[in-house]
Amino acid sequence: QVQLVESGGGLVQAGGSLRLSCVASGFSFSLFNMIWFRQAPGKEREFVAAVRWSGVGTDYENSVKGRFTISRDNAKNTVFLQMNSLKPEDTAVYYCAAIFSSKATMSGDVDYWGQGTQVTVSS
Repeated sequence: QVQLVESGGGLVQAGGSLRLSCVASGFSFSLFNMIWFRQAPGKEREFVAAVRWSGVGTDYENSVKGRFTISRDNAKNTVFLQMNSLKPEDTAVYYCAAIFSSKATMSGDVDYWGQGTQVTVSS
């Protein structure tokens, strides 16, 4: 059974930090590129960051560059999102997703989704 389980969300003040984790099971994690998306209330889901299957090569949405860092530990089947200097506009449900490595990361053709974790940033 394929699972992506996110954790680490919560309530934080503006300027604070959170570290999200996503633990994968039921598939060959090291063969998949991993992506974090987010969806704010009343808005469409948007791309946040991606890391290649090998851990070498990352992409970020412009508004999070320099503040967020995506990384992965293939030995632990886990992908992380370190979020610093958080802003109220970062408030959203954050989802991790897996895309098989032969597909373009930005294709949107996600193979597996997590259930999401809420991040709320107060001003």
